[in-house]
Amino acid sequence: MAPTTMPIGLTTTKAPFIEQAVANHEVFIRQPYELYSEENQETWRRLYARIKPRWEQYAHPKFLEGVNNLALDPHAIPRLEDINKFLQPLSNFSARAVSGYVPAYLFFDCIRNRAFPTTITIRDGAKLDYLPEPDIFHDVAGHVPMHTDRVFADVLVRFGEVARRAAELARAIRDEHERIRVVESNIKAMARFFWFSVEFGLMRCGRELRAYGSGILSSYGELEYSIVAPEVQRFPFQLEWVINQYFEIDHYQPLLFIVDSFDHLFGQVDELEKWMLAGKLNNVSPGEPEVDERDLQSFLNATL
Repeated sequence: MAPTTMPIGLTTTKAPFIEQAVANHEVFIRQPYELYSEENQETWRRLYARIKPRWEQYAHPKFLEGVNNLALDPHAIPRLEDINKFLQPLSNFSARAVSGYVPAYLFFDCIRNRAFPTTITIRDGAKLDYLPEPDIFHDVAGHVPMHTDRVFADVLVRFGEVARRAAELARAIRDEHERIRVVESNIKAMARFFWFSVEFGLMRCGRELRAYGSGILSSYGELEYSIVAPEVQRFPFQLEWVINQYFEIDHYQPLLFIVDSFDHLFGQVDELEKWMLAGKLNNVSPGEPEVDERDLQSFLNATL
């Protein structure tokens, strides 16, 4: 009798389909829905069921609207093609499947063109709170509901335009060492801005704080922690603080920034571009995040 082969599924860091795509240098891929195992589906169900009450308590109202507008299924991993049927009419955004890491310029250029690079693997069900890299729950349940709001979606597009401007400015610097130094500083500034807004942003809703950042909204533990923990420092969003504030990704965030509205956030992206054009992003404080060589090269060699 032949041994029974259990489906491997699309578990983060363990999926042969993804390994083959990476080996073939494929960034944009299809979502091979047939490869999800029952264990993968059960992981989605568990993640969704435990975080939903916290969304209702701590998430921004626009996020909750987005969950409803996308008709997210609590019982099954979403098909991106179904997500896009609901998403595109609302903001002209789409979720686009990727094999994993996307170099920074390519990522930002995608959102400039209203396509969000979306991971299709899902974390190991034995470690629900351990996420070595983004997965489909973080991307689809954390990011995409906010993309249904046109003002927030326009913030992402505007940020992509700033990244493109950074690549354009880099080409005008003749000295190679200076060009690399400036681009690294600009990338660091943009990464910090993105982290403290799109990933870990808070907003005032009347007298209450609500989370709109995907890193918070996809984390069962951090969602409550970010709003109520007395040890978290929460400050009004100030650009000079944000671009010079380092962050670490392997623990709950001890410092967060609060915006007044998505229009306020859009204005801050405009201000970020003005600072870049004035050279104010060329010497931000050192520290995390370190600039990955692939991210640096993506800006230096960007196709404009």
